[in-house]
Amino acid sequence: MSYKNNQKNSNHEEIKKPRSSSWLKNVSAFSMTTVLSAGILVACGQMSNAESSASSSTKSGSQNTGVTSSRDMLPSDMLKQMQALPQLTKGLGDTGAAVIDPNKPTLVKFWASWCPLCLGTLEETETWRTDPKFSGLNVVTVASPGHLNEKADGEFSTWYAGVQADYPKLPVLTDPSGELINKLGVQVYPSWAILDKNGNLVHLVKGNISAEQAYALAENAGNGFAELKAGNAKPANAQASDNNKIETIKQKDGVYYNETGKPINTRSIYLAGGCFWGVEAYMERVDGVIDAVSGYANGDTANPSYEQVIRGSGHAETVKVTYDADKTDLDTILKYYFRVVDPTSLNKQGNDRGVQYRSGVYYTDKEDKAVIDAALKRVQSKYEQKVVVENEPLDNFYLAEMYHQDYLAKNPNGYCHIDLSLADDKPEGAARTKLAPVETIAETLDPKRYAKFDKDALKNTLTKAQYNITQEAGTERAFSHEYDDLFAPGIYVDVVSGEPLFLSTDKYQSGCGWPSFTKPIDIQVITQHQDTAFNMVRTEVRSRVADSHLGHVFPDGPKDRGGLRYCINGGALQFIPVDVMPQSGYAPLVKLVKS
Repeated sequence: MSYKNNQKNSNHEEIKKPRSSSWLKNVSAFSMTTVLSAGILVACGQMSNAESSASSSTKSGSQNTGVTSSRDMLPSDMLKQMQALPQLTKGLGDTGAAVIDPNKPTLVKFWASWCPLCLGTLEETETWRTDPKFSGLNVVTVASPGHLNEKADGEFSTWYAGVQADYPKLPVLTDPSGELINKLGVQVYPSWAILDKNGNLVHLVKGNISAEQAYALAENAGNGFAELKAGNAKPANAQASDNNKIETIKQKDGVYYNETGKPINTRSIYLAGGCFWGVEAYMERVDGVIDAVSGYANGDTANPSYEQVIRGSGHAETVKVTYDADKTDLDTILKYYFRVVDPTSLNKQGNDRGVQYRSGVYYTDKEDKAVIDAALKRVQSKYEQKVVVENEPLDNFYLAEMYHQDYLAKNPNGYCHIDLSLADDKPEGAARTKLAPVETIAETLDPKRYAKFDKDALKNTLTKAQYNITQEAGTERAFSHEYDDLFAPGIYVDVVSGEPLFLSTDKYQSGCGWPSFTKPIDIQVITQHQDTAFNMVRTEVRSRVADSHLGHVFPDGPKDRGGLRYCINGGALQFIPVDVMPQSGYAPLVKLVKS
């Protein structure tokens, strides 16, 4: 049995939520970890190292064989990278080297110009930098022009030139490459990185930190954040209830915001798939995921320590995945998940064996079960062996110790059974931006609803096959797409724009090897064109709004259903199950599917 030999917390105690402001004044009475983790988390969300000085945390007897050369975690010279970045605020030097003392730890704020909370806290951040209590810390900020909806490099510099007079002592470094946020998995603003004086990542806070947290960090900077590095306590945003099941404390104002300043519609799912170090690092790279944290789920012991888990508490190493439901959906998250687990392996993933390494999907919303059922059915169709991934309600979830959080960002050579680069490839049928609610079929079919897709970004948002089919009039191999044999209730939409094209009730098994329909949902949603390629005369079918190539229509369909066969490439479509249609913006069409 292979397991993680990590530093242990034999005297683990449940961390209590602070009861009064006096708790914050006496930092010495509580661990630095508690101070950092118990504050308010408010962040602006958006799509997209170090070796810990605590004892080595590697899988016993394991090699890092699951990691490919494409895995780009943070190098140990993060401080040097930052010192080389351009610095915008006049009078503070031209590069990060002028504002980063290599003999001090560093507190780094990642922010964006579109983030209301970021802009509202720039003055506070500047105050910390000039406060004598922070004399033992470098306090700097980093913006990433051209990334996560930030202005382009030159445009950002011009914009900040008109703003900097309000913050004359605030260092603003710019990273046009986006390398730092990409490798840290920053997808919400503001986010904070805590570095020791060697530039090693000690902790990453995805969201804002309070003034109390910042001052506690300043007080503990002198000892190199020893307590925080030791990670002997768990984050303090969860407690056990009277019935020994987890009750997550919804922190006051704990809201993520998008680039327009509106709250993000977040949802969560709990995924177990072997060692949570790799699952967490992988999911944080997935487009639309806001955050991922490691913990222990569905076991028999209240608030277990890592030692109790490996000794048989019954918990599974699990990652809580929080995602933007307006940018992705559960089915897409599960497609990413099933890429990196062996669903037929019982109590084993990679080199790790034991009940704690079992695979499972644990939900808190009953509506999610139908989506998980469909995903497991789809996965089972690809295997002769039985799929053994658990599909259960979340019974309990306890956050893992601090040293487990963001482990692979802190330890780039640490054990990982997952190829993290797989998160960079969008799966076929991945969700697009969710549509606004509508009340009528006419509103649902309004072409204006689907005209906001970015045609210039399709090479990044579509798979190679989807791009070849929709943009280059390519054709997939016969019998190669899963939609050929799919007859579940739902609708098929344009993979580019999301425009509804076909109903499952009009789909039939033609035997030709491509998904076939007797008619579109409405004749107006398609256009027809003469196609003389390959010395044939055929009628090409394209989507109305996105002008995506879909396939062809032939006069050899079922006579009793109109006589037509719309022969469509599965790669040009995305299937929306009937249970997911309402939350995806297609509610009025449900009655057409069920009828």
